[in-house]
Amino acid sequence: MFLCGIMLVFVLFNPIWRIELEAPQYPEGLMILINANGLGGNVDIINGLNHYIGMKTLHTEDFIEFKILPYLISFFALFFFAVAIMGNRKLMYTLFVSFLLFGIIAMVDFWKWEYDYGHNLDPNAAIIVPGMAYQPPLIGYKQLLNFGAYSIPDIGGWLFIIAGVLILACIIIDYRIRRKAGIPANKAVAASEKIKSFLPLTIVTMFITGCSVEPEPIRIGKDGCHYCKMTISDNRFGAELITKKGKVFKYDDSKCLFSVILEGVVDTTAIKDIYFSDFCGTHELVKLRNGFYLKNNGLKTPMGGNIAAFSSPDSLQVYIKHLGGEEVGWNQLVSGK
Repeated sequence: MFLCGIMLVFVLFNPIWRIELEAPQYPEGLMILINANGLGGNVDIINGLNHYIGMKTLHTEDFIEFKILPYLISFFALFFFAVAIMGNRKLMYTLFVSFLLFGIIAMVDFWKWEYDYGHNLDPNAAIIVPGMAYQPPLIGYKQLLNFGAYSIPDIGGWLFIIAGVLILACIIIDYRIRRKAGIPANKAVAASEKIKSFLPLTIVTMFITGCSVEPEPIRIGKDGCHYCKMTISDNRFGAELITKKGKVFKYDDSKCLFSVILEGVVDTTAIKDIYFSDFCGTHELVKLRNGFYLKNNGLKTPMGGNIAAFSSPDSLQVYIKHLGGEEVGWNQLVSGK
């Protein structure tokens, strides 16, 4: 409880959330930082860009949340300290419920702000795309015209999450100790120590699980290729690249995917996984190192990459006999040979 109070004090001095924007004309990226008391990052540049598509400009003074959020965070920090000092069970449960409600209300408010920001556009804007909205993602990645928007907790946000996990762990430990209240006191203490010994591993496991990123299904006719900007229309040749930050980029052809690597658009050290659509079956995504690949100029893929991926070597051999071509390794694909 005391550690949670200290972490919330740190939240007051660190960004809680960040929204990163990437586009070909801004390879270094743009960023909005949401602090407890205001906005930071490249707000002025983003305001200038958003003016052309009719989005509202962002100003700290326009948000009442930034006036009350520092006080709310300070209140919860003091609440945690009080529970730590008093050791009152009912007070701990009250804190948990109120802290959980605060988190839910904060995320709902954040979503409403993003919705208003992305949908209420100036009808006299210089650039109008009929039916287009520019709502950033609540969490994760979303393509907005030629900008990729990536929304994720920053240091302060992760401290919030860890505080929530810790108080939940305390409640679970308390419940399990009380359930064993009928056994001798010395054994109850031993049981509590055993539970506590597993707590660090549990927290780390939950943190890693929460940060894991899985490939996203490619929506044919809806998703656009991150490289050539064409709508992905053939589910046999789609591809995905996932960065270590969890960003997901989709492509309509292996040629587009490997072009961003060979041209240095994506730093190879930042790549976590690469996936290709299975040429046959239900076209599930296959991880690069686990796939088997056919190169055949007769495939006529969307952008001329002429590569088909397979999840099994048997399927590959069947299509080589049927279509011709040659098998290539994944390392040949990456090197562009």
